[in-house]
Amino acid sequence: MKPLWQLSAVEQVAGIRNGKFNSKTLINSVLDRIANKNSELNAIVDLMVEEALLASEKADAAIQNGEKLGPLHGIPVTIKVNVDTQGRPTTNGMEAFKNIIAPENSPVVQNLLNAGAIIIGRTNTPEMSMRLTTDNPLYGVTRNPWDSTISPGGSSGGAAAAAAAGFGAIHHGNDIAGSLRYPATACGLSTIKPGLGRVPAYLPSANAERGMLAQLMSVQGVICREVKDVRLATEVLIGHDPRDPWHIPMPFQLENGRDGNNDNLPKIGYCLEDQGYPIHKGIIENLNKAAAILEAAGYQVEELKRVPITEPAKAWLRVTNFEMKKTLEPIFSEHGSKIINQVFDDYYKLEGMVDADGYLFGIAERTRMVREWNLLLSEYPLILTPYLMRPGYPCDYDETFEGIKDIFAASIYSYGVNYIGMPAGNVPVGFVEGLPSGVQLIGQKWREDLILNAMEVIENSTGVMTSKLWEREN
Repeated sequence: MKPLWQLSAVEQVAGIRNGKFNSKTLINSVLDRIANKNSELNAIVDLMVEEALLASEKADAAIQNGEKLGPLHGIPVTIKVNVDTQGRPTTNGMEAFKNIIAPENSPVVQNLLNAGAIIIGRTNTPEMSMRLTTDNPLYGVTRNPWDSTISPGGSSGGAAAAAAAGFGAIHHGNDIAGSLRYPATACGLSTIKPGLGRVPAYLPSANAERGMLAQLMSVQGVICREVKDVRLATEVLIGHDPRDPWHIPMPFQLENGRDGNNDNLPKIGYCLEDQGYPIHKGIIENLNKAAAILEAAGYQVEELKRVPITEPAKAWLRVTNFEMKKTLEPIFSEHGSKIINQVFDDYYKLEGMVDADGYLFGIAERTRMVREWNLLLSEYPLILTPYLMRPGYPCDYDETFEGIKDIFAASIYSYGVNYIGMPAGNVPVGFVEGLPSGVQLIGQKWREDLILNAMEVIENSTGVMTSKLWEREN
């Protein structure tokens, strides 16, 4: 029998409900795994042992008392340190914020708790969650369980390292340029970046509202080892919270996207365009493999010569750079490390920066780009694309301009999707130069369910990648 820490969230929930094991036993199994592995990975930086054990006892008592159980009753989760968990510091990887104690829970935290989940710890992020690797002066660097010299991605690198290492099955993260998907592909995991308005977001500890583009592009989600767990947790996260004016309460599953009749499967557009980047042949092989798997499952897959990703990606850089300079640079210049200030200087160099008029009209032009994608997705409800067009990169790769330039050029399909606010999932397919690598599926607004259906088809064929990681330990 597998150790309990290796079970999927779906299996953990079922095991607790049918009495195969109780919540406290499960929590102890995961805590033991953390005790054995976290010191070498530095994934969890705020461990909540006493709180988790107490919560597990209450969860077990609830079952004994016949109380109504939530969909995540008694199972462990982690939360990234850049959202509010009541009574804990919301550091966002910054020394200056280490004494900012959350007055109440952010919506994603509250929704997880309402579903019965137990927070066992909080995961690392770079300073202000604005690097594509996970390192900061407050907590230090997070290591990738597959290879300690390779970045676990950013900014949700702590969540991804925790997921791959077996520190629970569900790990919260967020994504403004790829902060769920970079770590997922780096660590051989699955995730979905929900679309704008799908998952409520709010930071009670914040003393000001975010910039307009941050509101339009940043989303909350989870990183998991298995697609079914991403689905389970995302259905929980979408619960309405009136504190987020952008949130639209609506069902997770709309009209049936997969009912056994292949005629009802959505058509998939398949794009191999390298956008001027020397895409690695292994990435192409994985894309072709994913396309073949989907076609064999009954999807109609048609190759597209191009998709309109370049313009929104460049707009992300030019227009968002202006917003970040106004909203984030004052914090970095006063409280940030030399490295994060250098990283931001390099961001500004990538595509330049608009002025105030360019910012105003740039946001207006975003509407046209979204419309173009809406029209494309009305014909192809799913678009299969590369994600990172190169193998994984070293932990310090973004500490030079050439490194940053290469990462952004290789991941144009990432941040371009954030600019238009569409949902996009990442699922591992195979290895490239010995490192995990995944593909991206972009979907229509409100159709995260269709994306997850297709991701699960791929996973059913390729297998759960982390099982190969754990085999190395034996």
